[in-house]
Amino acid sequence: MIRSDLWAAAFVRRHNDIGNICVVVRKGDPIAGQIFIEIDHLNGTVSLLTPAPSTAREEGDEDRLFVRRFDHAEPQAIRERIAREADFDPDLWVIAVEMRGDDPGVTMAKG
Repeated sequence: MIRSDLWAAAFVRRHNDIGNICVVVRKGDPIAGQIFIEIDHLNGTVSLLTPAPSTAREEGDEDRLFVRRFDHAEPQAIRERIAREADFDPDLWVIAVEMRGDDPGVTMAKG
């Protein structure tokens, strides 16, 4: 598995290179921290991608697999969810990206 800090750096760079504003909001464990992706749709709504549960993984799946926990939700709901997760897992990462579309370019769990 690729280190969390390297994966996050590549994700941020890729999005900034294509014109989306993308930053690391919270740094977690550099080696194995879980990564959450907060997508600001620039219309007052935010989506949240979180790591997929191990039960959603299939043989041959990508290194990092995500699920959409919130889809075009109120920003406060996302902040509250991230705060609860951070209390439970202080090693997690949060990456914020501003984009109008829904495809952040990560592998989503089938389901």
